[in-house]
Amino acid sequence: MKTKKIPMRICIGCGEMKPKKELIRIVKSKEGEVSLDLTGKKSGRGAYICKDLKCLKKARKAKKLERSFSCPISDKIYDRMEGELSNE
Repeated sequence: MKTKKIPMRICIGCGEMKPKKELIRIVKSKEGEVSLDLTGKKSGRGAYICKDLKCLKKARKAKKLERSFSCPISDKIYDRMEGELSNE
């Protein structure tokens, strides 16, 4: 019997490889809007982060999202994502 392969993704904060279900997707839409994708179904370019505020802060400090999405990301967007993540 075949076992189903678990999709793995790398957290942009800590750099650890984890199962996709354990991570939260951050998505950049075609319009350039960056947001947390808690369902994992939004269309657009995605990056993954642990459900840990420390990882988001690390990614913010090292400008990992800017590198992933090739665009500047405002503090307002980071603050909103940190707020959403702390409510998770």
